[in-house]
Amino acid sequence: MPNFAVVDMEGKQVGSIDLSESVFGIEPNTAVMHQMVVNYLANQRHGTQSALTRAEVSGGGRKPWRQKGTGRARQGSTRSPQWTHGGIVFAPKPRSYRFTVNKKVRRLAMKSAFSAKAVDKGIIIVDSIAMTEYKTKKIAAMLEAIGAEKKALIVLPENNSMIVKSASNIPGVKTAQVNTLNVYDILNAGTLVIAKDAVSKIEEVYA
Repeated sequence: MPNFAVVDMEGKQVGSIDLSESVFGIEPNTAVMHQMVVNYLANQRHGTQSALTRAEVSGGGRKPWRQKGTGRARQGSTRSPQWTHGGIVFAPKPRSYRFTVNKKVRRLAMKSAFSAKAVDKGIIIVDSIAMTEYKTKKIAAMLEAIGAEKKALIVLPENNSMIVKSASNIPGVKTAQVNTLNVYDILNAGTLVIAKDAVSKIEEVYA
């Protein structure tokens, strides 16, 4: 069972916690994690690119020259793809890149991502992340004190606008609630900074 120190916002150890073996201690499955990362990135695509086919380009209704006798190649329209200002062959059209992944695969991928971070010692448990005012400097000081200045993902048990907005100005730092976590953000973060209250919620959802 993985055991991690619990620190306060000043970086001082105030206790320890045993994390669930079934969530933070499994053998990471790289295949399903890769599948979920591909799924996440595909679902972020807007798919709004669009170009005109030869049928949609205006003009080109008149045959540019007669069929025979000119010595030139026969042409039927100045909007054929080989012409300047002609239509595009197999022009891209708006489409959705979204696809779904089986629920069991999603759960396994999340547990694999948590376990991979636990193995790499990329998890820091904070006893309580409390803010009484919107102050970016306070979040920055906390991250520096606990050693998570670069690419940190702060995981909260529930939405807290003071923490979210205070952290939003720090480059490389993201915040997430337990119910909005995804495999891409977990793996992309250098350090997972998890509020102690959020640990029990994670284990309740994924154990």
